Amino acid sequence: MMRSSLAQRPGSGGAVPVCAGALDAAARNCTRDAEGRYRIVYHKLPRTADGQRQQLVRRLAAEDTAIDVMGLDVTWAPEFAEAGWILPWTGELRRRAEEGTLEVPLRTGTWKNRLYAVPYNTNTQLLWYRADLVDEPPRTWAEMLTAARRLAAEGKPHYVEVQGAQYEGLTVWFNTLVASAGGSILNAAATAPALGPPAVRAAGIMRDLATSPAADPSLPNQMEDQNRLAMESGTAAFQLNYPFVHPSMKANNPELFRHLRWAPYPRVDASRPARPTIGGIDLAVGAYSRHPGLAFEAALCLRNRENQIAAAVDGGLPPTLRELYSDPEFVRDYPFADAIYQALENASVRPQTPAYQNVSIVIAHTLSPPAAIDPRRSVETIAGQIEDALQSKGLIP
Repeated sequence: MMRSSLAQRPGSGGAVPVCAGALDAAARNCTRDAEGRYRIVYHKLPRTADGQRQQLVRRLAAEDTAIDVMGLDVTWAPEFAEAGWILPWTGELRRRAEEGTLEVPLRTGTWKNRLYAVPYNTNTQLLWYRADLVDEPPRTWAEMLTAARRLAAEGKPHYVEVQGAQYEGLTVWFNTLVASAGGSILNAAATAPALGPPAVRAAGIMRDLATSPAADPSLPNQMEDQNRLAMESGTAAFQLNYPFVHPSMKANNPELFRHLRWAPYPRVDASRPARPTIGGIDLAVGAYSRHPGLAFEAALCLRNRENQIAAAVDGGLPPTLRELYSDPEFVRDYPFADAIYQALENASVRPQTPAYQNVSIVIAHTLSPPAAIDPRRSVETIAGQIEDALQSKGLIP
């Protein structure tokens, strides 16, 4: 009997609503198709990312044989692989997992050139804006702040909703801006911080927004869902958020929904595409499973074409199979498919390191609240504390 522990959080690092029914249905579909060879029992993990990770870490550290397939946050594969808690995908299994899968989501499950987890779904932010307030969406952060100032001067809704609370979403915002400016948080070998001028630019953009009329007064406490609610209430002109906001506004404010549009994530430089940070769930096979062969088979089934379509249409979670983004029937039911696809082609991943939890905490702590950021000094602080975190030195704030 297969036991599949699947995390429910689809996004970058916040409490983003997701349709758990899609995962439950996938488990039932695969059990049916297995024709008695295995049965998937779907166990929900705690709602928060920290709670999910803690439960899995405790059970895997105890060599729990009841975990066959698990859903991992896209930042966990290096840590779990280094600890020996998950099995690598090799040979024909790896070929089947990689075939037709988007490249950037695959990177989230890869560590030291070995594939340890395969994408069940992915997620990326778009720019959502009100067409009754702006004729054309801004292409850059500078254009967006200019538009927000103009709307504020005219007495119109003008806030730019973005994740500014001290949590994973703030790290994601920073990572996206650093990557969009041509940089990275860690070096290619993940042995030291990279940062540099791109990180200073990123921190400067965050500070500029937080100290401008574009900033929602609640920015230092806002996560994805607060951004959604602010947009639905009519106080914002723009928001950087995940696709779940589209069906939400359609249900909660149909009148305002008529004006809701989407566009690519704003660029740092007009000549360089933005590189939004992806989220999602990756599927991994537990190292202590009594049935690893069947577990790999079940994982492949859970993320097959049928189940990825259901997760996208019912739960709003972007698929990781390239072919779906050119499928007319799927695109009809997922109207922003092309924008999501383009974002995923240019996307970035968060720093890949077994010490990711510590790296993320350092970044979110240093950059909170955004209005207090001193770009150069804040980046120097982040660099020093990341250096300590990677060497298991110092205290994590």
